[in-house]
Amino acid sequence: MRKESKRNRIGSEQGIALLTVVLLLVIMTTLAIAAITATGLENRMAGFGASMETAGIAAESCLGTSVNVLQRALDDGEVALAFSPSPVPAASLAGPPTLAAEIRGEVGAEADPDAPNGVGAAGPDIVLSLPPYTVNGDIDRLYIKAKSGSGLQFAGAYEGTGSSAASGGVEIFYRINCVATNTATGTASPVTAVYACTLSGESCQRQL
Repeated sequence: MRKESKRNRIGSEQGIALLTVVLLLVIMTTLAIAAITATGLENRMAGFGASMETAGIAAESCLGTSVNVLQRALDDGEVALAFSPSPVPAASLAGPPTLAAEIRGEVGAEADPDAPNGVGAAGPDIVLSLPPYTVNGDIDRLYIKAKSGSGLQFAGAYEGTGSSAASGGVEIFYRINCVATNTATGTASPVTAVYACTLSGESCQRQL
């Protein structure tokens, strides 16, 4: 009886030891899988953040190009084509209305329903190829107002914030919408800004 009881006790202890080892293995495996999953998620999040930052930079470059085209159109009266390749698509130059007419605010051109994702004359005013991104931009004239300053300053054609209308004492506000689209994934990163421009040769200033 004693030998049989001792034998049963040893067998029971061996079963508990095996169960403990199995439980430890399950816990360690679960922790390892969780660590690998967390690392992969962090890597994907870092890659996504870097991709969004790159897309934002591409969209911001569209803003800079649009302001350059806009300022030269105000200075020269026409959209400058001294770019190689030209960021202004042929459909936007042909119109109607043309991009130059829209920038100048000609009758019927201010309500031009163009958009960065449109096509033809209703399509983008600016197109850039920045692999892996295609960047489309749209320039819309909003309104015009006199620059801040007293009536005496405007009448006297003073320079500065109170310059007269004759010397460019008005500000023309434009909204620029740019969308950078990743050609591989189809994800898009939009950016919008409002600029105030003058007719006196000063550079356009970003308002928001």
